[in-house]
Amino acid sequence: MAVVNHANTHILLGRQKRWPPYWYSTLAGFCEPAESIEEGVRREVWEEAGVHLGRVVIHSTQPWPYPANLMIGAIGQSVPEGEKIDLGNDPELDDAKWFSYDEVRHALKVGTSGLGEDAGSEYKEGGLRLPPSTAIANQLMTAVTQGFLSAEPKM
Repeated sequence: MAVVNHANTHILLGRQKRWPPYWYSTLAGFCEPAESIEEGVRREVWEEAGVHLGRVVIHSTQPWPYPANLMIGAIGQSVPEGEKIDLGNDPELDDAKWFSYDEVRHALKVGTSGLGEDAGSEYKEGGLRLPPSTAIANQLMTAVTQGFLSAEPKM
């Protein structure tokens, strides 16, 4: 789930305690029985980060062998009064922050790799680290920072 702020200028990323320093990603979760994708996205984002969403759109899907499930990539937009981060609802995340699109674009160029792998040669220690291009999280961040939510047609 890529979460953007109401002004469409920042993206919410979270990090788990077990991840390397400076490593962040989009949020993730599961839908409950009889819950729509959109409802599940709103609930999971609130549980993990305390942020309230309005609009939710489906971006893409990816097979996920756990066991034979489908991963659904969604993009949600926060409501103006619901952007304060609160990690007190669920202990899953160690941290969550709003990052500007420019920060994320830069990290997508120089700071991506698999967990436990080194970032590219242009990466500077202390900079934002992100999942590799094979991850749906990377695809969501790329789409958001390239204007997926703009009014321009994407087809």
